[in-house]
Amino acid sequence: MEDHLKSYTQSEKKCFSTKFISIFVSSLFLVFILFHIQYSSPFDFTLSATSQRWAFLSQENNSDVIETMTAELKDSVTFLPLTDLRFRETATTGHTWFMSSLNDTLEENEAEHLYFPSKASKGRLLCFKGRDIRDGTKNSYALAWREGLPDSAILLEGLTFVSDTYYDHQNLWHGLSAMAPLVRWSMKNECLKPSRWVLFHWGELRLRMGSWIQQLMQANFGEVKVEGFDRGDVPYCFEKAIVTRHDLGQMRQDTKLKVFDLLRCKARSYCGLNPAGKGRELNERGFPIIRLTLLMRRASRSFKNATAVTGIFAKECARVEGCILHVVQSEDLSFCGQVKVLTNTDIVASPHGAQLTNMLFMDRESSVMEFFPKGWLENAGPGQYAHHWMANQSGMKHQGAWWDSIGEECPSPQDHLQCFHFHKDGMVGHNETYFADWARRIIHQVKLSKVEQASVDQANKQQNDSKACVC
Repeated sequence: MEDHLKSYTQSEKKCFSTKFISIFVSSLFLVFILFHIQYSSPFDFTLSATSQRWAFLSQENNSDVIETMTAELKDSVTFLPLTDLRFRETATTGHTWFMSSLNDTLEENEAEHLYFPSKASKGRLLCFKGRDIRDGTKNSYALAWREGLPDSAILLEGLTFVSDTYYDHQNLWHGLSAMAPLVRWSMKNECLKPSRWVLFHWGELRLRMGSWIQQLMQANFGEVKVEGFDRGDVPYCFEKAIVTRHDLGQMRQDTKLKVFDLLRCKARSYCGLNPAGKGRELNERGFPIIRLTLLMRRASRSFKNATAVTGIFAKECARVEGCILHVVQSEDLSFCGQVKVLTNTDIVASPHGAQLTNMLFMDRESSVMEFFPKGWLENAGPGQYAHHWMANQSGMKHQGAWWDSIGEECPSPQDHLQCFHFHKDGMVGHNETYFADWARRIIHQVKLSKVEQASVDQANKQQNDSKACVC
């Protein structure tokens, strides 16, 4: 009896030991999966490798343990607000409200970005929940392994471009500034194209881009699909996602030029334009053709007396043989209409406004003249130089600006913000003497440049232009 009891006890211990070892080994594999996924770049990572490990484990006799751990893994996914008000006071000095627990990937001469899944995310996918268009704190994000996605989550396959910005995706200049980093990332990564776009503004979901920026992106990437998360109030997770939270940021000048060259080339192709030979056009008497465009706008920041301004520029253009003046209303032009007008422009003169973003479509070294209402110089801050920055980024010559000094006075001159709002939508006057001298000088500069261009190897120029459409 004693021997039998002893044998039974040993057998029970052996059985317990076997179960313990089996569970221990399974747990060890799980830990290995979660914390030791290694690869050299975002594109080396394949979800199938992890799936194979899980398939191996599922073949073991520990399915209950694995199911329990998987359930716990799903429950452990933590969603955080896209707009984190803890950083309200420091968002502009080192923090960002959008996905504030994550740091950008910084590469020399490239825009800051985040990529999922990646080594930085430990192989986890990006997930969003919520579609509030007014309060970013009600929208949230989380990271999760594919095998442990939250219950009811919808997995969106392919590559997703995610853009959050303080800018407005409806505005031409704002939208271009927000999208340019994504264009650059695509150029650097084999011209990859997104399956969809997700847009946020201060963490608030946006369901569309402005028509101008959407057509520009369509020219570059093909169909543009903006995701609205309209398949239920559930988490949405992305097989692959690139996230940008800044504008052109850390990119050097030469890289910015490549981005704008690509967009210019793609837009011209999209609109059926072939600018071959442009820059060496001559009239019947052999003088170089200079195309001067007055790009007008209505309502706020339009000219008080557009007829007088047109007369000044027409008179100065007529003094120079080969100079042709076009006066166009920006609001009346389609996207391709704007591309065509600015492609055939050497000098654009326009009041400050989003329509000046169309300078993108002019040839490099073209000239820009800008006009402001009263009060902007004193109260508008650095934002009034936006088109000066863009001219530099896109290879244009910003030939200065004129600030109107005549008009109503701000009732609270010590309050710059209030004065800016007071003057923001003012109209632009004119100074006949200044405008005439300024126009005469710029037209003369462009004429000399055109003469010099005639001796340049045009075949080499066209070859360089063709390289711009590399993607």
